[in-house]
Amino acid sequence: MKRILDLFVVLTAGLLLLLPLVLTALAVRLTSRGPVLYWSDRVGKHNRIFRMPKFRSMRIDTPAVATHLLTNPEQYLTPIGSFLRKSSLDELPQLWSILCGDMSLVGPRPALFNQHDLIKMRTDCGVHALVPGLTGWAQINGRDEVPNEQKVALDHYYLEHASVMLDIRILVLTFVKVLRRDGITH
Repeated sequence: MKRILDLFVVLTAGLLLLLPLVLTALAVRLTSRGPVLYWSDRVGKHNRIFRMPKFRSMRIDTPAVATHLLTNPEQYLTPIGSFLRKSSLDELPQLWSILCGDMSLVGPRPALFNQHDLIKMRTDCGVHALVPGLTGWAQINGRDEVPNEQKVALDHYYLEHASVMLDIRILVLTFVKVLRRDGITH
């Protein structure tokens, strides 16, 4: 059921978001050098690595680490990078990962391949068995501001309570948080 819901929403959203996708791609191309998409190695279900696309919001010389680990992340933002992140437009290409089955609409956010502490904590409590999501319980309960221990606890809560109704609640709350720009640090 979850996969059918993912496919239905992604195909519908893809059609509705076609113009914003094209305009965002054009804006990225016109405001900074480098590719429009940034392909990030992420950790998927059962700790399998997959490539996740995002609209590039950082310069091409940015180190491949989580943004919160950069000394001064603002120095790496492209001219429209801050807007893309605050509006979550940079996340739209992840619809491709959902279509391919590497991600779901709802689940724990996929860790970067080099976030070993987060990967280990998730594995230790069974969260690694979930398909990662575009959004999740941790995102609506703090997003970028949540430390890894709390993030894993929230992901574990989702593992224990996952249902279509909880997914719908998370999707609605995500939409509200994106509109309010809650919990976005960069």
